Amino acid sequence: MLALLYCCLLPMTQGSDTLDLLDATEPSPDLAQPSSHLAEQIRDMHAKVLEMWQEMTRQRREADGPGEALHAVCRVQPSSTLAAEQPRVTGLVLFRQLAAGARLEAFFDLEGFPAKPNVSSHAIHVHQFGDLSRGCESTGPHYNPRAVPHPQHPGDFGNFAVRDSRLWKYRSGLAASLAGPHSIVGRAVVVHAGEDDLGRGGNQASVENGNAGRRLACCVVGTSGPEAWARQAQEHAERRKRRRESECKAA
Repeated sequence: MLALLYCCLLPMTQGSDTLDLLDATEPSPDLAQPSSHLAEQIRDMHAKVLEMWQEMTRQRREADGPGEALHAVCRVQPSSTLAAEQPRVTGLVLFRQLAAGARLEAFFDLEGFPAKPNVSSHAIHVHQFGDLSRGCESTGPHYNPRAVPHPQHPGDFGNFAVRDSRLWKYRSGLAASLAGPHSIVGRAVVVHAGEDDLGRGGNQASVENGNAGRRLACCVVGTSGPEAWARQAQEHAERRKRRRESECKAA
């Protein structure tokens, strides 16, 4: 590769009688001690080669993405503005992105929802600000960097089924990202009291937030190591195994 770069720079030196090494009007130079002019030309060519090499390396690194997966964690807590009788939802949301530009994966592990005889659904979205100074109310609107209608925002995660006051779900193919100009790191994940109408509500709020209702709980997305994700992935695999065994016995 370096040889190719030197070949690219060779035309820049032509026309100067091979870097002015030989001049018919002057005695032959002592090649063991090059002139200051020759040394300056060599330094200049080396700097150009180095600059080109660094730029090519940077472009290749950006094209390949980071060598390791990106991870983030969000520790969900009840909104501080909730009345005492409101449910106290807590838990974890974990994210993994195998490379910059890859689709996001997430585990949602939450509890404390209202006990209901039937399955209920609750919306979860990414909001613009990681500001919990006034509970979940200070997290702002949906994070919408491309100014598109709901549910096309990168953090429109949709609805999640709650059974026995618990929500546990793995999802992949999410449009949000942990890297780049539209990263959700430092922003808030908000758990809502209601169900997302997915933009079909026929009013302005529907295309802004899906009429998902009150903000029950929230957290701020922060980068993390892979350990928490590995634990959840192991639990996920064990749950799937137990489910398959239960289905086989029932059959």
